[in-house]
Amino acid sequence: MDRILSETTALKHRKGRLFVVSAPSGAGKTTLCRALRDVYPDIQYSVSHTTRKPRQGEKDGIDYHFTDKKEFLRMRNRGCWAEWAEVHGHYYGTSAKNLEQVLSSGHDILLDIDVQGTMQILERFPDTITIFIMAPSLEILNQRLAKRGTEDIQTIQKRMKNAEKEIAGRSIYRHVIVNDNLSTAVDEFIRIVGNYRNSKDLISSGTRD
Repeated sequence: MDRILSETTALKHRKGRLFVVSAPSGAGKTTLCRALRDVYPDIQYSVSHTTRKPRQGEKDGIDYHFTDKKEFLRMRNRGCWAEWAEVHGHYYGTSAKNLEQVLSSGHDILLDIDVQGTMQILERFPDTITIFIMAPSLEILNQRLAKRGTEDIQTIQKRMKNAEKEIAGRSIYRHVIVNDNLSTAVDEFIRIVGNYRNSKDLISSGTRD
């Protein structure tokens, strides 16, 4: 607790860091991000904007910022999005203004996006710390998706094709974590983020794990 309070006080005296995490569906990204925020509760989580309708249980401003297509495109044309994409007929985007405000206030922020979104973020925020999470193999990833029992075969096949594309883009990331053992992957993820939070020198090192 003393360590967390000390780090929180230190945040007031430096610019925040932007952490971007990407992974194919089923690689364990959500679990790792939750574990990280349990250790570092002061890290803010970026809430994306979307034009799709809220699903049951979703709350505006917590799960997503829900907006209409006209407003989304207007903001895109004004350069308001740090990254954006169209997925299945709906638009998703991350507010550049929000990222800049959080970072300027000295707080770190965690952004969960895909490889294409990461490329856009790096153009605007070149010091972003990028972390890619993947399963040991495509075969194991397929097994994990099937084991969840929440998707049909066609959906799993589509996710596997997307996974191949995502994995092919992992070279743009500073760090790659192979989630073979969940406990080990969590420890590695927390260690990487912790190193950056404790050392300014690591921001520009370009070191890959």
